[in-house]
Amino acid sequence: MTNNELLAALPALLPKAIGWAEAMEKDILARGQPLTARMVTVARIVGVGRPEDVRILEVDRIPMPENEELRQAAMVTGLFNPDITGMTFGHGIVICKGHWTTRLVSHELRHVHQYEAAGSVAAFLPVYLHQVAVHGYHDAPLERDARGHETTVS
Repeated sequence: MTNNELLAALPALLPKAIGWAEAMEKDILARGQPLTARMVTVARIVGVGRPEDVRILEVDRIPMPENEELRQAAMVTGLFNPDITGMTFGHGIVICKGHWTTRLVSHELRHVHQYEAAGSVAAFLPVYLHQVAVHGYHDAPLERDARGHETTVS
């Protein structure tokens, strides 16, 4: 699947992607840990409005969508690659065991801020996925913004 094919398929993929992301957020919020006081400070630094709502779940590996179309699209765009060690779904963050750093958490917390600014998973994902399809994962404006808010200071 090329980026142009992904752009054409995006309207049909979006409801599936939103459903998967909302289910992921619900699971993370149910099973994840609240932010420590130190991470609440980091969350506020990167713009999170409701750090008390954030939960982080450590996982062996980043979960992939079961839907084959979504999985293929995510792999083509680079959303899922061996270097991905964290992912955000609304107020839920998954981080691979052994990769917890303030830098990674601050990046993911900036994505929480972006979800909050959009208003919901359903409002954020169309913008984010369109950017990834057009610019690629690394150069998507929301990814560049998150990288720009990474910090090692807490």
